[in-house]
Amino acid sequence: MGLAGPVVVAVVALLPAAGWGEIYTYRTSGGTRVFTNAPPAPAEPARLPPLPLIPSAPVLGLPPRGAFALSGPSTGTPRAYDALIRAIAARYDIEYALVKAIIKAESDFDRYAVSRAGARGLMQLMPATAAQHRVRNVFDPPDNIEGGVRHLRMLLDRYGGNEALAVAAYNAGHARVDAAGGIPPIAETREYLARVWRYRAAYLREGGARVLARR
Repeated sequence: MGLAGPVVVAVVALLPAAGWGEIYTYRTSGGTRVFTNAPPAPAEPARLPPLPLIPSAPVLGLPPRGAFALSGPSTGTPRAYDALIRAIAARYDIEYALVKAIIKAESDFDRYAVSRAGARGLMQLMPATAAQHRVRNVFDPPDNIEGGVRHLRMLLDRYGGNEALAVAAYNAGHARVDAAGGIPPIAETREYLARVWRYRAAYLREGGARVLARR
């Protein structure tokens, strides 16, 4: 282990009569012995390079509230996302009231909702579905709704515009709908479909602008 600066080897009192006082001796880094009456300067502490910045590891779980551009309460605000829903539904040629009804049935407008199965966000996207539709942040309302509506559009196209089959597949998965050749005989899916239809009718009565799905 090396030391920075000169190393003091010994301190002795020599030649006091000649006015030298204390004599200091040390060796230089080249090995030469030096005698002097001036104490060597203290060695400067070694300067270590700064530690590299290490990015924080991602924290699993829910993000902090208020972390996204769209502010407001996380739940119980059915009108908070109306403009966003209208814009995205129109872009994919899907009825606004239907999209809003699915959000109501899926998360009750809680953008931080997480189901026991792992579905997340307003439209309750499973990780595989979110990845399929290039959703980067499932808790970001625009990103989540965009992915959910894109998935619904895919299902509508798969079933020739049949909204009942598309909504059933949104809940149960298209494999179950395909296997059943229609609405699968699953109590949860049938109850889900009834709720979506009920919410949809209410939003239409409120004056929700209709954008008809392609037939």
